[in-house]
Amino acid sequence: MQILPGRLRRVVRRLAASPTFTLIAVVTLALGIGANAAIFSVVRGVLLKPLPFADADSLVGVWHTAPGMGFPIVNQSPATYLTYREEGRTFEDIGLWDNTTVSVTGTGEPERIDALLVTDGTLSLLRVNPHLGRRFTADDDSPRTPERVMLTYAYWQRKFGSDPNVVGRPVMVDGRPREIIGVLPAGFKFLGTTPQLVLPFRFERAKLFVGNFSYQGVARLKPGVTIDQANADVARLLPLVVERFPLPPGFTKQMFQEVKFGPNVRPLAQDVIGDVGRVLWVLLGTVGIVLLIASANVANLFLVRAEARQQELAIHAALGASWRKIAWELLSESLTLGALGGAVGLLLAYIGVRALVAAAPEGLPRVEEIGIDVPVLLFTVVISLVAGLLFGLMPVIKFATPHLAGALKEGGRLSSAGRQRHRARNTLVVAEIALAVVLLVASGLMIRTFQAMRNVNPGFSRPEEVLTLRVAIPDQVVADGEQAIRTHEQIKNSIEKLPGVTSVGLSSSITMDGYDSNDPIFVEDFPGPGGKIPPLRRFKWVSENYFETMGNPVIAGRTISWSDSYSKTKVVVVSENFAREYWKEPAAALGRRIRNSPTDPWRTIIGVVGNDRDDGAAKPSPAIVYWPLLMEGFWGQELFVSRNLAYAIRSARADSPTLLKEIQQAVWSVNPNLPVAAVQTLTEIQADSMAQTSFALVMLGIAAAVALVLGVVGIYGVISYVATQRTREIGIRMALGATAGAVVRLVMGQSARLAGVGALIGLTIAFAVMKVLSSLVSLHEVSLLNLVPFAGGTLVVALATIVAAFFPALRATHVDPAETLRAEA
Repeated sequence: MQILPGRLRRVVRRLAASPTFTLIAVVTLALGIGANAAIFSVVRGVLLKPLPFADADSLVGVWHTAPGMGFPIVNQSPATYLTYREEGRTFEDIGLWDNTTVSVTGTGEPERIDALLVTDGTLSLLRVNPHLGRRFTADDDSPRTPERVMLTYAYWQRKFGSDPNVVGRPVMVDGRPREIIGVLPAGFKFLGTTPQLVLPFRFERAKLFVGNFSYQGVARLKPGVTIDQANADVARLLPLVVERFPLPPGFTKQMFQEVKFGPNVRPLAQDVIGDVGRVLWVLLGTVGIVLLIASANVANLFLVRAEARQQELAIHAALGASWRKIAWELLSESLTLGALGGAVGLLLAYIGVRALVAAAPEGLPRVEEIGIDVPVLLFTVVISLVAGLLFGLMPVIKFATPHLAGALKEGGRLSSAGRQRHRARNTLVVAEIALAVVLLVASGLMIRTFQAMRNVNPGFSRPEEVLTLRVAIPDQVVADGEQAIRTHEQIKNSIEKLPGVTSVGLSSSITMDGYDSNDPIFVEDFPGPGGKIPPLRRFKWVSENYFETMGNPVIAGRTISWSDSYSKTKVVVVSENFAREYWKEPAAALGRRIRNSPTDPWRTIIGVVGNDRDDGAAKPSPAIVYWPLLMEGFWGQELFVSRNLAYAIRSARADSPTLLKEIQQAVWSVNPNLPVAAVQTLTEIQADSMAQTSFALVMLGIAAAVALVLGVVGIYGVISYVATQRTREIGIRMALGATAGAVVRLVMGQSARLAGVGALIGLTIAFAVMKVLSSLVSLHEVSLLNLVPFAGGTLVVALATIVAAFFPALRATHVDPAETLRAEA
C-alpha cells in the first residue's frame, strides 16, 4: 500500500518538471473530456433516466398505424379507448389525455392557462397520489355529475396561497363553477406538459362514434406482459371498435377497412422524447470525435517526450528494469494526466451543462432532469481512464522495450531522425486532420440547412411586426354562437384603433403555433373509389383580413369576409399546393367544390392563398383548407362556431410591452371576463420552429471549432518537432546554397502531404457519415451532393495547416549551417 503513493509522487515530480507539457496535455484532455461529460449529462437526463413515475418501464403510449392513408402514427379516439379498456387483456388500465387551455375568472384578473384533460383512470395508472384531496373517479368523468377539477401544486401555491382548506371550494373555469377535489403533488410532471389545472373529459358514451382520433393514449402493462403481446391484443380489438360504435354519417365499414388501422404500442418514454433523441446521439458521437482528436494530440506530445527519454529508458533496461516496469512508468504518467484532465474536464462540464440548459431549445424535453449526477461522474472517470490508456499505449509500444545499442549511441537534438521514427506521429496527425474534416463538413451541412430554413417562404412576411395572442369566448360567457363571433369582431375593431396598429386578422391557428386540426376532404371533381377515405388535410378557421395581416399572398380569387361568416355562406379558401394537386393551376380551383364529410353540404372554393409552413420551417407545407368562423352543417352540427381564436396584430410596436397592456384593455373594454393568452411575436414562433436545428448547429459548430484548434495544435507540434529533428539536414542544405524559400517549401511540403492524406481520408469518411447523419437529423433541402460543405471543410483545414506549418518552417530558415556542421563534427 505504501509503494503506490511513492510511485505517484515520482510521477507528479516528473510532470511538474515539465510544466508546459503538463499544462498543454491537461487542458487538451479537459476540453475533450468536459465536452463528452456535458453532452452525456444531457443524453442521460433526456434519454436514459426513467420517467418520474412508479414502475415507469411498464408504461406505454397507445397509438395506431394507418398505412391505407399513408400515416405511420395515428392517435386514439374515445371509441378505441373504451373498447381497449373494457375488452383488453394486456393493459392493467388505459387512459386518454389531451392538452387544452381554459379561462379562469373570479380569482382576480381573468387568465387563460394551460390545462390537462384526462379520463378517470389516467392519474391512477401513473401512480400519482394527490398532495391534498383525491383523484378523479368514474363518477367525476361522467357528464351526469357536477363538474370537478384538480389543481397542480404550483397553481395552488400561486393562486390560493397554499390554503390547506382549498378542497371543496368552487373555481370558475370557462364560465362554469367546478369543485376543487384535490391538489397534485409538487413533483408532478406530465410528459413534458406544464398544466395548471387537470380536468376530466366527461365523454357522453351515447354520442360517441368511430372517429375523432384526436387524443393521446397512455396505458400500464400487466405484470409479465410484453409490448409485442400488447400490440397483438390491440390488433385483436380493432375490428370490435367498428362493431361496438356507430360510424360517422356517410362513412362505411369498407372505408375503415381500407384505412388498415393497426396497433402501435410503444414505450411511453418515446412519446416524451420524440425526435430529439436522434439529435442528442449525433452530438454525443460528435464530441466523441473531439475526444479522439484530443487523445491523438496528447499521444503526439507523449511520443515526443518518450523519444527525449530514450536514453533514460535504455539505461533503466540495461540496469535490469523489466518491460512491465518500463511500461508502467510510461502508463502511470498517461493515466495521471487522464485523471487530471478528467478533473478539470468535470469542472468545464459543470459550466457547460448550465450553459446547455440555458441555451436548450423550447422543445427539448426533460430539461429539468439534466445535471451532473453519479452516472455522469462514473462516465467521466471511465472516459478519463480510457483516454489515458489511448494516448499512453503508443509510447509504451514503441519505447517500453528500448533498443539498447541504438538508444545509448544516439546523441543530442541535432541527430537526424529516420522515417520510421516519424511514422507514428504522422499517423496521429493524419487521423486528427481526417476527424477535423468530418466535423467541419458536418457543421457546413448544418449551416447550409439552417440557411435553407431561414430562406424558405414561411407563409408570412416581416414577422417582427406581428404580435400574436389568443382570446377564447366560452359559451358560458357568450351563449349565442353568432354573438360570440361578433364579440371577436368587436375586439378586433377595438385593437385596430390602437396607435401603431395597421391591421388585425383572426384564425384558429397561427402559422407554426402547434395548433392543428386534420380531417379528410372530399373533392367533387375527384370522387375516387367509394371504399376509400380521401387524404387528410389541415383545417383552419379564419376571419377577414387574416391573410393580409400575415402577409400571405392571395394567389387567385378572394378571401373569406365577415359577411361570409354571418350569412353562413358555403365558401372555402384553399392553399396553393392543395389547388395544384387537383387542378394544376390555382385559378382553375375557383368555383370547384369540396366538403369534409359525405353527408355535409358542398362548399365552393372562392380563393387560393400562398402555401403555409405550418409544421415548421424544416417540413413541407401541408395542404390547408380555410373555413369561415361560422358554418352550418359542418360535421352534422346545426351551427359550428370557432370560439378560441388567435389574433395576428401587425404593428411597428409589436415588441413593445405597452402595446400588450393596451391590447388587454381593448379586450376588457368589450368584455371584462376575457383573458389574453399565448402572447408571442411571429419572430419568436419562427425561431421556436428552428430551435432544435439551431441547437444542433451551435453544438456541432463548437465541436468543429475545438477539433480544428486541436488539429492545428497537433500539426504545429509535429511540424515543429520534425523541423527540429531535421536541423542537420537543413544546415547542410543551406551550406550547399539552399535558399530560405527552399527550406520553407521543404518543411511545409511535409505538412502539405500530411494534410492532403488526412483531408482525403476525412472526405471519404465524411460522405459516409453524412448519409447516416441525414437519416437522423433533417438536412432541410440540402443535398449530400452539394459540394460546398465538403469543399469548405477541406479549405478550412488546408488554411489551418498552412498557418500551423508556416512558423516552424520560418524558424527552420534561421539555422546556422556552420554551427550545425561543428556540432556534427
